[in-house]
Amino acid sequence: MSTATYTVTGMTCGHCVGSVQQEVGQVAGVTGVEVDLKTGRVTVTADGRIDDALIRDAVEEAGYEVKA
Repeated sequence: MSTATYTVTGMTCGHCVGSVQQEVGQVAGVTGVEVDLKTGRVTVTADGRIDDALIRDAVEEAGYEVKA
């Protein structure tokens, strides 16, 4: 099991949180997504290795950006 934390910019409401959770949750191997709207932190858990590029792509697909 792997865990990774990202900081996502641009989220302002519960709908934003849901969009990020939905997109990131569809990445192969991801077993959990927790989003803290106040801090912008997104914690991802997965069965195996977490592919940062796929997570970033999913966040962008939701309309937001992972802070570098």
